[in-house]
Amino acid sequence: MTDLDEHGRPHPPSAGDETATLLGFLEMQRATLAWKCGGLDAAGLRASLTPTSMTLGGMLKHMSYVEDHWFSHWLYGQDPQPPWDSVDWKADRDWDWNSAAEDTPEQLHALWQGTVARSRTLVEQALANGGLDQLARRSSPDGQSPSLRWILFHMIEEYARHVGHADLLRESVDGLTGE
Repeated sequence: MTDLDEHGRPHPPSAGDETATLLGFLEMQRATLAWKCGGLDAAGLRASLTPTSMTLGGMLKHMSYVEDHWFSHWLYGQDPQPPWDSVDWKADRDWDWNSAAEDTPEQLHALWQGTVARSRTLVEQALANGGLDQLARRSSPDGQSPSLRWILFHMIEEYARHVGHADLLRESVDGLTGE
């Protein structure tokens, strides 16, 4: 059974194997973002701090994109999923961040939660079929394909970076603080 803290975040195992530790830290970071974005109305999700235009709603949409990009697109070589498949990224490189202001809190949370659920399934499949050493089906221009291990570490880094931003944004909205 997973031990949850007072904010509903799972504790990573303190003596787990490599896979359990990686997944434990990724789930903790995901749960921290959910906590920082939870219970806010549209205005709260649209609030930003000068000089950045970053918002919690934009962060939810961005992390949805990042989840899909690494687990669906890179790891499995799938074409982009909606809504990413119809975006003109050349016209707006920050479309995920910028378009979030047009979405309701319910839409943003549903998009992120659905993408995370799909990512969990894809990771389970990858672990069953090749483990952490499995290489992504897509490769970079230099021909390198990251392993599932690299992708998981990258996702932990991406979440941790943005959870730090989320701390500041959430505190500016309603004073909520905490690790």
